[in-house]
Order: sequence, then structure tokens, then C-alpha cells
Amino acid sequence: MAKPYLDTDWLDWPFFEDRHRALARDLADWCDHALHDLPGDDDVDAACQARVRGLGQAGWLQVAVPGGPDGRWGGRWPQIDSRALCIMRETLARHDALADFAFAMQGLGSGAIALAGSDELREQWLPRVARGELIAAFALSEPDAGSDVAAMTCAAVRDGADYVLDGEKTWISNGGIADFYCVFARTGEAPGARGISAFLVDADTPGLDASTRIDVMAPHPLATLRFTGCRVPALRRLGPAGQGFKLAMMTLDIFRASVAAAALGFARRTLAEALARSTGRRMFGQTLADLQLTQAALGDMACDIDAAALLTYRAAWVRDVQQRRSTREAAMAKMTATESAQRVIDRALQLFGGVGVVSGTPVEKLYREIRALRIYEGATEVQKLIIARELLKGSGGGSPAASQGDSHGTDRTC
Repeated sequence: MAKPYLDTDWLDWPFFEDRHRALARDLADWCDHALHDLPGDDDVDAACQARVRGLGQAGWLQVAVPGGPDGRWGGRWPQIDSRALCIMRETLARHDALADFAFAMQGLGSGAIALAGSDELREQWLPRVARGELIAAFALSEPDAGSDVAAMTCAAVRDGADYVLDGEKTWISNGGIADFYCVFARTGEAPGARGISAFLVDADTPGLDASTRIDVMAPHPLATLRFTGCRVPALRRLGPAGQGFKLAMMTLDIFRASVAAAALGFARRTLAEALARSTGRRMFGQTLADLQLTQAALGDMACDIDAAALLTYRAAWVRDVQQRRSTREAAMAKMTATESAQRVIDRALQLFGGVGVVSGTPVEKLYREIRALRIYEGATEVQKLIIARELLKGSGGGSPAASQGDSHGTDRTC
């Protein structure tokens, strides 16, 4: 069976350097061979763990963490390269959604350590993340504090040389299989967003229960975490007390454009599947591709993909090359790429007809995968508010309410 068509012209765009083009080619070659040997998602925990190990052993997880001074933190380059993150996620998502998930969570789950951890914590934890020896998780959301992070109630109370954590986190990716969690909890230095701190918590810490798992439409390891008198050394606090919200937003800012890239990978794979179906499916004495309605659908899909790609790699380029905040650009990319990918996949499913809804077929699996991307790391509606807020601030028309809790800064440590 011939390989599905894949457009690689985008690698010639001026956003990229030769190292990015080489990364894309080398990773695509590795995916074509190595991913087929990894277990399927019948046991999602084992499948995710195998992907973390495989990506780590092949050196790909080095892209998800910074190298730091003299490479002591284990990353490929001194700082996280946003364009490389996006290339990694687009390529992995095109081949295997769970491999993309595994890669992304290693970066997101350890990002707060890279940004604000002590040198000792960085050197102790980040190289092991990069080698795939430890699985990372980012614990921010709560049952009543998802998009409204400042409403969190999970508390950390100082008690001598420790903090004592009590409360609940939910929708935690890698929950139940992670070796450590970057946990955000209220420490009370000030009301609202300014009274939150971040902590590195070992998965086996007494008082932490990650046994409540969450099954979702696209299989990923997810869990609810419960903290009951969970003692964490104060030395495991990441950054200054009361600065956790800012740290969480900085971490999400780094990785938000890469969510768009994952959606882009799903969309490119879908277009390849749609082209193969359209040119191979015969009906009424011709191929499906000969029908003008099919051609119109393919044209819409191609335009959606290129528009999303341009916004995605612009956001990454702004951060890497211009070295400035990319909050607005990343929000535009995340919103556009995920919504566009949903349209692309839905159109493709229509082209497949009944075959498209058969469980386990590529387009059916992509249909389930994309739905989650429109919600996590900031739902589409939240991205619209971020974009509008940034526009109002830039025009001088933003009110204090519009900018309250604005912590989308840039920290070049990552």
C-alpha cells in the first residue's frame, strides 16, 4: 500500500532554520519505523509509558526541556525552541496521537521546574525527564477551577520546613502513571491569583492519592488527585511564594502554540487519508475525486490547514526570533488550528461515509482526538477572550478588569 500523500512545502517557509528542517525529516523517518513497534492503546497506561521510554531513548524528549548552562539540564539546546516543539508535535500527532501526548506532557509537566526550580532541582529532575526515565505531570485544574484558575481551593499551609497540601486536582494528564507532579496550590500571600504557589510533589508522597481515573473519548491517562495532609519540603517549592499563577501562565504560554501544532498534525494526516480515499474510491463510473463536491471539500481542507500552519509557526517564530511575548499569537494559533482541524476531520469523515464511523479506523480515531484539543490548555472561548484582552491592552482601551491576573510574561530560561 502506497504511503499517504504528505505536503512538506511548509518546511521551506522562512520561519525555519536548517536545524528545524533536519529535525522534521529525521523525526518523520523515525516515526515511520519505530512507532509501529510500540503497543496499542488497549492498555493506555502501558502504551503511554512505552512511548515515553521510546521517545527518551531516541533522544526526542531532549527537545521538550532546556539544556541550561553547559547542557546540565539535559535538553538539546540551551533554551526550549518553540518552532522545534511545534515540529515535534505536528509530526508525532500526524503519526500517533498518544506519542504526541507523551511528548507534550514531558515538556508541560516539567516546564515549571525549568522556569523556576532551584539549580539542584533542575539538575536532578530535568535530565531524567529528557531521557524518559521519569514521567511528568502538570496539576493545575480543579473541579471548580478550570478556566478560572484563580478560583482554586487546593491549599498549601507552611508548617516548619514543609508545606502541607490539602485539596483536589482533576483532569490531570498522566495522572496515575506520573513519577512526579508540578502542583499549584493556594498559599494565601494575597487574594486571588496572587496567592498561589507551585510545588514539585513525588508521586509516592504519603497523603497523595491518584487512584481515581478518568476515562475519556480519546484514550489518555487522566486522573483526579486528592491531597490529604500531604507534606512537601519547602525546598520543593518552585519559585517565590505567591508567584505560582504567573508561573503556570508562563508555562502554558510556552506550550500553547504546540497544541495548535498537534491539531495541525491531525489535520494533515486527515487530508492525506481523504486524498487516498477520494482517488481510490470508485462510484458511478468514476472516482470520488472526480466529483466537484469532493474537490470543493478538499480545497477547503487545504486552505484551513495552511492558514492554521501560518498562524502556528508565526507564534513560535515570534517567541524564538523576536524573543517577545507571544500570548496573542499563540492564542490565535491554538484557536484557529483546533477549530480548523475539527472542520477538516468532519469533512473527511463525510467523504468516507459509513466507513468513517467504524471504530478504530484512522479518521474515526482522529475525530475523537481533535475534540479534546478544542478544550484543554484553554478552550476556544477562553482563547477569544485572551485575544480580545491583548488587543484592548495594545489599543489603550483595556480596563483593569480586562487585565486582572495578566501573568503571561516571557522567561527565556525555557
